[in-house]
Amino acid sequence: MSFVQNFPFFSIIIAMFSGIISSVLDAKKARNLSLAAIMVTTGMSAAVLVFCLRTGESYTYMMGHFPAPWGNEIRAGVLEGLTAFFFGVVMLLSVVGGLDHTAKDVEKTKQNLFFIMIDLMLSSLLALIYTNDLFTAYVFVEINTIAGCGLIMIRQIGRSLLAAIRYMIMSQLGSGLFLIGLSLLYDVTGHLLMSPAKEAVAGIEAAGIYALPMLVIVAVISVGLAIKSGLYPFHSWIPDTYGYATPTASAILSGLVSKGYIFLLIKIFYRVLGRENVVASQIVNVLFMFGLAGMMLGSVHAIMQKDTRRMIAYSSVAQIGYIYMGIGLGTTAGMVAAVFHIFTHSATKALLFISAVGLYEVSDDKKDFRSLRGAGYRNPLAGIGFSVGSLSMVGFPMLAGFISKLLFATSALQSPHKMLPTVIALAISTILNAVYFLRLVITLYSIPEKGLEKPLDNGSKEKPPIHSSWKLRLAVLSFILLNLFLGLYSQPIVGAIENGLAMFA
Repeated sequence: MSFVQNFPFFSIIIAMFSGIISSVLDAKKARNLSLAAIMVTTGMSAAVLVFCLRTGESYTYMMGHFPAPWGNEIRAGVLEGLTAFFFGVVMLLSVVGGLDHTAKDVEKTKQNLFFIMIDLMLSSLLALIYTNDLFTAYVFVEINTIAGCGLIMIRQIGRSLLAAIRYMIMSQLGSGLFLIGLSLLYDVTGHLLMSPAKEAVAGIEAAGIYALPMLVIVAVISVGLAIKSGLYPFHSWIPDTYGYATPTASAILSGLVSKGYIFLLIKIFYRVLGRENVVASQIVNVLFMFGLAGMMLGSVHAIMQKDTRRMIAYSSVAQIGYIYMGIGLGTTAGMVAAVFHIFTHSATKALLFISAVGLYEVSDDKKDFRSLRGAGYRNPLAGIGFSVGSLSMVGFPMLAGFISKLLFATSALQSPHKMLPTVIALAISTILNAVYFLRLVITLYSIPEKGLEKPLDNGSKEKPPIHSSWKLRLAVLSFILLNLFLGLYSQPIVGAIENGLAMFA
C-alpha cells in the first residue's frame, strides 16, 4: 500500500486530535493549531486526489484488524479526494477571512472553544466524505451537529441562542429519521459497511422481497438528510442560523455543512441502495418537486427581507433546491450538475458572507439596505467580492454559477418528462435571483440618501476610510479567483466528477 493511501485516515485523526489538544491551549495557540490542521488535511486531500487520478480507481482502507463485513473501512476515490480538497480550501479561507471578527464577537476565554468546534467540524466533514461504514457516518453526523450548534451559539446573544435551539431541534429530527433508516437497513441486510450492504440490497431486489421495507428505508434516509441539509420546506432554521452566527461560522455552515449531508446522501444512493433502485422507488420525484419549490419560494422569501444577512441566508434555501432538483432528475448528468453546484454554492456563498462583513464594517455595522448605500465605494474590494458572488448566483457568464445552470439545463434534456418544469423553474429562479441580488449590488454603488450621513466632529459629512484587515481582503480575493476558476476551467472538474461517480457505481 502506498503511503498516500493512509492520508484519509490521517486527515480525520489530525482534525479530531487538534480539537482535543486545543482544549488545553489559549486562544492564539488554538487558532494557530486549527489553521495548521486545516492546511495539512487540505494538502493530504490534494495528494489523495492526485493519487486516485493517476491510478484511475478507488481503494478501501481497513481500520484495525477486522476485515469486511465486520471491520470499519474508509474508501477514497476521485470524487472523495476532490470534495475533501475543495471543502478544505473553503474552510481555510472562511476561517482566515473571519479571524478578526471572531476575536471581536467571541469572548477571549471561549475562543479556544470556537476553534475546537472548527476542528470537530473539519473532522466530521472529512469522515462523511471518506467513510465506508454507515454507523460511522451516523456518529460523525452527530458530531457535525454538535459542532454546528457550538459555532452558532458561541456569540451568546439572544438571536444566536435561539438559532442554535432551532438548529438542534431540526437536526435531531433529521438525525433520528436517518438512524431509523439505518436501523431498518441493517435489519434487512445485516450489514453496515456500504459495499456488503449494496450486495445484500441487490440480492433483495433480485428476489423481489422486502419491497415495502426498502421503500421505507429509501424514504426515511432521504427525508432525514434532506431535513439536515435544509431542503424546502424543512428550512425554517436556516435564516437565523446563517444570519446571526459569526462570519466564519456563517460561511462554513452555509457553504459546507449542508453539502456534507448531501454528499453522504449521494454516497448512500450510489454505494448502498443503488441509483437504479432509488430511481425506481420514485423517491427522486419527491426530491425533484421539493427542489423546484425551494428554488422559487426560497428566492421569494429572500426578496421580502430587509436584513441582508437573512436575504443571503434565504438564498441558500433556493440554491439547495437546485442541488436536490439535479438529484431528482434521476440521471447521471443531473447528478453531475448537482455535485458541481455543491462546489459552486460552497465557494460563492462563503464569498458572499465574508464580503458582506467588509461592507458592514464601513456602514456602522448595519445590515439593512439603506445603510449599505455606497458601501461598495467605501470598501471597494468587498464590494467587488459581493458583486462577483451575486453575479455568480444569478448565472453570469464566466462565473461558477453560470456553469451550474448550464449543466442543469443540459441535463434536463435527458429527462423528457421533467425537462419542461426544470427549464421553467430555472428561468423563474434566475429572474428572482437577479431581483434580490442585483438590487443589493445596485444599492452598494448608489449615493447615500440625503440625511443618512452622520456629521463628524469637524462638521464634515465625509467619513474617514475604514480598511478591512489583510486577512479579510486575502480571503475575498481568493474566493473571487476560486469562483472565476470554477467558471473558466470547469471542464476538468466536471470530468473528475463524472469519473468519481463512475467509481461510486
